[in-house]
Amino acid sequence: MTVHFIAIGGSAMHNLAIALHNKGFKVSGSDDEIFEPSRSRLKKYNLLPDKEGWDRSNIHKNMDAVILGMHAKSDNPELIEAQRLGLKIYSYPEFLYNQSQGKTRVVIGGSHGKTTITSMILHVLHFHKVKTDYMVGAQLDGFEVMVKLTDDAPFIVLEGDEYLSSPTDKRPKFHLYKPHIALISGIAWDHINVFPSFDNYLKQFRVFIEKIENGGKLIYCYDDPVVKSLSQETVNTTAERIPYTLPEYKILNGQTQVVIEEKTWSVQIFGKHNLLNMNGALIVCKELGIEPSEFMEAIQSFKGASNRLQKLGENEHTIVYKDFAHAPSKLQATIEAVKEQYPQRKLIAFMELHTYSSLNTHFLDQYKNTMEQADEAIVFYNPQALQIKRLPDISPEVVRDAFGKKDLLVLQDARQLKEKIERMPGNRKAVYLFMSSGNFGNIDLKEVARNITRS
Repeated sequence: MTVHFIAIGGSAMHNLAIALHNKGFKVSGSDDEIFEPSRSRLKKYNLLPDKEGWDRSNIHKNMDAVILGMHAKSDNPELIEAQRLGLKIYSYPEFLYNQSQGKTRVVIGGSHGKTTITSMILHVLHFHKVKTDYMVGAQLDGFEVMVKLTDDAPFIVLEGDEYLSSPTDKRPKFHLYKPHIALISGIAWDHINVFPSFDNYLKQFRVFIEKIENGGKLIYCYDDPVVKSLSQETVNTTAERIPYTLPEYKILNGQTQVVIEEKTWSVQIFGKHNLLNMNGALIVCKELGIEPSEFMEAIQSFKGASNRLQKLGENEHTIVYKDFAHAPSKLQATIEAVKEQYPQRKLIAFMELHTYSSLNTHFLDQYKNTMEQADEAIVFYNPQALQIKRLPDISPEVVRDAFGKKDLLVLQDARQLKEKIERMPGNRKAVYLFMSSGNFGNIDLKEVARNITRS
């Protein structure tokens, strides 16, 4: 097949392009901006466009498919040309479904935890040499790319994002996958720019459940009251409901130990939210033929998905972590996990408001009390991000009031943030936790960790 990607530089798009190239497809693509690591990965496979920008001459009638990314707009000249020629135009989730025919589709959904759960499942299947196709939203140890498509793998494991599929397909991505095995980890309102109310957001998960194939299975987090209620009340599905809950565990000398089938196992992950994720992944793997003891044998070597509670540095006094947490539920769960794991250390938590939802004054109150467990809390946001998203300015006082933490430090200047970090000593018993889906005003967190732990 000959396939062209409009907006090939996106995280999911460039990985799908590489996956199709590896499968033997003839792949081309375009984009108006391509950043790292997409640029280097595309160049490695000779898929990097010769020049940036859109050009209708890139589209021709002999193409079998055009895959449209969210970065493109509905008036994109290449899209208009593809429509004029009557070419088949897919969103990337639609194309993934097209490539998954004849496979058992496993789809991991939820407002939080879906990347980690998907990563855990893939880690275990890889450990036991079980062939599987996949799409996951983070780079994993032992996996070169984030998408793999083959003809012979019996399973495909997909991270089920609830965001829109493409500029011309306004369906949430996970509505297109039609799983045989579905998992929902947790539900907390997000993507306010697309789902203006919690009820509207919740509806998308109800539809996801109803899309499960006949005779399929719904694995759901019993400990999340919203997930529990939705999973038990949805009637327009024949799926078998399988709940999971928090396993028995303890923390001994900074090491988390879990009890599975009356046997104690040491794991590298920590925090109640990650142990819930682990139990969900365990049940999925059991449905795929992996016994709990085999799952635990493999999961002991799982260090976490990229940017999810990733340890950046450590000395005898201080530990530095970064995490992708940005939504209120993720933020609170991560802070509570670190505080529980290191109760004798001072927790200094940095959070960046970066997403459209987090920078929206109608959503900010969702962060109420989410940073209470931090001994010292700093929130940073860049006024330029508000301009890019065409949102009105927010004062530091409004942010402080929304979080409800009186001693919260709110910063808007990346230089002030950097100076604040540089003044922090690394010779005290503390954990530094940086949480964002952005980059804290282009601060190099690895360098920050080196400087702190060098003290």
